[in-house]
Amino acid sequence: MSKKMKIIPVFVPHIGCPNDCVFCNQRRITGKDNVIVNSTYVKNIIEEYRKTIDENTYTELAFFGGSFTAIDLSLQEELLKVGKYYKDSGVVHKIRCSTRPDAINDEILYLHKKYGMNIIELGIQSLDNEVLNLSNRGHSKNDAKNASLLIRKHNFILGHQIMPGLPGSTKENDIQTCKESIAMEPEIVRIYPTLIIKDTALVDMYDKGIYNPLTLEEAIDISAKIYSLYKVKNINVIRIGLQNTESINSNEDVVAGPFHPAFRQLVEEKIYLSSLIKILSDTEINNHSIQIYANKKTINYIIGHKKSNFINIKKMFGINKISFKETNNENLIEIYNEYNKIGSFENSQIYKNYLR
Repeated sequence: MSKKMKIIPVFVPHIGCPNDCVFCNQRRITGKDNVIVNSTYVKNIIEEYRKTIDENTYTELAFFGGSFTAIDLSLQEELLKVGKYYKDSGVVHKIRCSTRPDAINDEILYLHKKYGMNIIELGIQSLDNEVLNLSNRGHSKNDAKNASLLIRKHNFILGHQIMPGLPGSTKENDIQTCKESIAMEPEIVRIYPTLIIKDTALVDMYDKGIYNPLTLEEAIDISAKIYSLYKVKNINVIRIGLQNTESINSNEDVVAGPFHPAFRQLVEEKIYLSSLIKILSDTEINNHSIQIYANKKTINYIIGHKKSNFINIKKMFGINKISFKETNNENLIEIYNEYNKIGSFENSQIYKNYLR
């Protein structure tokens, strides 16, 4: 039996950040404010989550928010001791944290190795110094490179978080950030298109017309390109778009920007649509009908949100009917016109196809 996955999130709201990035209101993103962060705080969170954890659950303790490695070393050690206790007892299987590139050095990494840290994610956001300055990040491109090198040198799993659509950025900047990130060899990545959150400097920039966020379509387009670049290098993209929460949604704290509760699906289906179009572009469709043979795990990506892919294909190629035949092959998608196979592609190929 495969194990279920459970993240135990411990939010350390803003206490480690030396400055306020224009896009960030960490208290709203984490949903935590005025908490006392200490060993008891961590223990209480873990014990609460233990009530929902059974022996078939693979559990990771995650220190999020507030740039964990930037907080006082003594407090880091206090919190990490709790994590190590639960890791040694088998309740927690891995420990991870997110932090800033300029809050990494050998002393910090030795401490984290001592207490069982496994994964360190860097919020590099952009690798363009002008964009970093306009976002008030307080670190440089070289800080991200040096931190990534150190994390890998100390044999932690390296993660990168990037933010397309920051002030001053362009599609070309964002793609270059992705390529330079790939060169640093992260094992995991999160892609967060920039949103305008209440009570941030970005709101003022937006109100004054200094900053315009990406549209949803622009964000999907650039994220699909970046996602595909990572995928062809076998880098695991573990999230695309901020998670939908009680406050992070279009009716609450998101003032503007490309928010969608199913953003990753929109990105995936755009990539699938590209492969379908490539096949159908070289074929004359008889009887305005096609059949798609695919595994049920990929059907939603092929159909598209609210059948958007089918609607696009029908308009583009004059197709009246698209039907599905479910198969057991999880990797192969085949397209037929009547009884003639007109093309196929593998799930593992769609990212290369998209980049062509």
